[in-house]
Amino acid sequence: MNILPELKARFRAALTDLVSDHQQADVDAVVNMVRSAQDARFGDYQANCAMPLGKQLGRPPREIAAEIVERLDVADMCDPPEVAGPGFINLRLKSEWLVSQVNAAWGDPRLGVPQASPARRIVVDFSSPNVAKPMHVGHIRSTVIGDAICRTLAFLGHQVISDNHLGDWGTQFGMIIYGYKHFVDRAAYDASPVAELGRLYKLVNQLVEYHAGTARLPELQQQLAEQIAAAEAAEADAEKLAASGKPADKSAKKARRRLEDKVAGTRAEIAGLQARIEAVDSDPTLAQLAADHPRIGTAVLDETAQLHAGDATNRQLWEEFLPACRQAMEEIYQRIDVTFDYELGESYFQDRLAAVVADFESKGLARESAGATCVFLDDFDTPMIIRKKDGAFLYATTDLATIQYRVEEWQSDEILYVVDHRQGEHFQKLFAAARLWGFDKTHLQHVAFGTVLGKDGKPFKTRSGETVGLVGLLDDAVARARDIVAANDDAKKNGPELSESERDRVADVIGHAAIKYADLSHNRSSDYEFDQEKMLAMQGNTATYMQYSFARVNGIFSKGNVDIEALRAGSASMQLDDPHERALALELLKFSDALVESVDDYRPNVLTNYLFELTKSFSSFFEHCPVLKAEEEAVRTSRLLLCDLTARTIRQGLNLLGIDVVQRM
Repeated sequence: MNILPELKARFRAALTDLVSDHQQADVDAVVNMVRSAQDARFGDYQANCAMPLGKQLGRPPREIAAEIVERLDVADMCDPPEVAGPGFINLRLKSEWLVSQVNAAWGDPRLGVPQASPARRIVVDFSSPNVAKPMHVGHIRSTVIGDAICRTLAFLGHQVISDNHLGDWGTQFGMIIYGYKHFVDRAAYDASPVAELGRLYKLVNQLVEYHAGTARLPELQQQLAEQIAAAEAAEADAEKLAASGKPADKSAKKARRRLEDKVAGTRAEIAGLQARIEAVDSDPTLAQLAADHPRIGTAVLDETAQLHAGDATNRQLWEEFLPACRQAMEEIYQRIDVTFDYELGESYFQDRLAAVVADFESKGLARESAGATCVFLDDFDTPMIIRKKDGAFLYATTDLATIQYRVEEWQSDEILYVVDHRQGEHFQKLFAAARLWGFDKTHLQHVAFGTVLGKDGKPFKTRSGETVGLVGLLDDAVARARDIVAANDDAKKNGPELSESERDRVADVIGHAAIKYADLSHNRSSDYEFDQEKMLAMQGNTATYMQYSFARVNGIFSKGNVDIEALRAGSASMQLDDPHERALALELLKFSDALVESVDDYRPNVLTNYLFELTKSFSSFFEHCPVLKAEEEAVRTSRLLLCDLTARTIRQGLNLLGIDVVQRM
């Protein structure tokens, strides 16, 4: 049972007749003020809605609270509600009701979590790397967040379609085709195609950026000089104003700050360009290649255009490169236990793009501007281009074709895009254009996320400044986990318990879990600092701590020679006489609420926070309530059942995050 939604529904019923018709719109806001109590001394749940209602109705909040309590029908669930302080309503679940609910959850394979009704058909677009590039640390966020969303929605009963919209048709392939034709190391390619293609992509990209940077640098330097002059003039004006004794103008202050920000931004951009240029100029081999290929940027675009136009050579190379690249990605997905229902890349939709543009034009939704075909949208200063002047299509065109396909072929009610927050404006325009086009019945949402940072507060890179490769990151996490597992096992009082192969398996599970959980435990909207030591800590909100709590329950069963299957097949039930038993049971019953809340705005950290609170509650229960040494057999059995439900809930919760458990650590 979803306790919190049920309580909110009952408060809604109590409030409906209390407020007038013109105030009904405010009921949702006050109903959402029903939440779990922060302090168990004041009950299990608390409602603070009387205070805002008091202001709306012009009456004392405590009087409003008393009237709400009089209208509130919770007698089957709660002890009589209490009004406290200026108008807080405190609710405590009835002990017998709590016992019945926790026993029902223990006997339910779904742990008391009801199926969603009505179920929705939801497409989740996530991971979506560019096939021609090795996957790096930046891909971890989209991949694990999207996977957790899929798993949770499916468990709640929704029809989920996961789609890895691969970048398998863009400029990156023009880069590696050009690189292959001009720079390939044949022996290296034969030995390891993906590694050599990665090297070629990096090399060509570096040369393209070098020439673009050298062309852009004089323009930026002139722009900086003009910005500095404007900033100095504004500062001089401010000094004259101050000398005259006149008050400072707020708008002028803001304008000066904007100028200062522009100067700082341009300086940073110049420094970045200069560093890229110097990296080439200081390397004789790279400098010679740059000199030999002055038009490499244009040539890359030509190779891409030829691929899209069906050039036989480029098409053959694309078909040769693609399987090896996809296999390398698949190996990573297998390591982190992520699967997709579909992997329809950009290339899948190429034959639809001309028709998309034609349909926009025929409906008067797009028009030519400076030779390009554009969709002009309200609330946006610039249009969305769907066909360039040279006839080439863009990502926006492909994304529109993809929406059309997902709605028409899959009848999707909702489409989620788990993509970096920097793509926010693209999706705002895309969704506006899709609605304009007629796809206004399907809910479209950009599930944005922040950046993985290093300890310097900047995007996580290697010492050489390159983006950290995902394979190396996972390998390092497993190796560190192996050291921790071995040290802990060696330190056990009765000697090591794990064989070398068991240590390897446990390390593999823990290492991969640490990376995934650390990402998921942060609010997806925020940037976070990558810290592998914290990720693998045995205490705190980490996967390792959750896995340890699960293993601890198994240790109890093992130590007591408990036949858990026989226990589950029996007719025993739980009793909650100790406050720590009751607190743990209440936390277990919040599992359903946590899942519903986690998909309310697609934030897996709600689930990780719940699991952390659950494991803390279990730790307190374990400390204060003897299980195997309980004085009475009925109490011992009850506590074993409580341990079993805890372990099953931890395992299920971690599974929804894409994380495995181990029996021993």
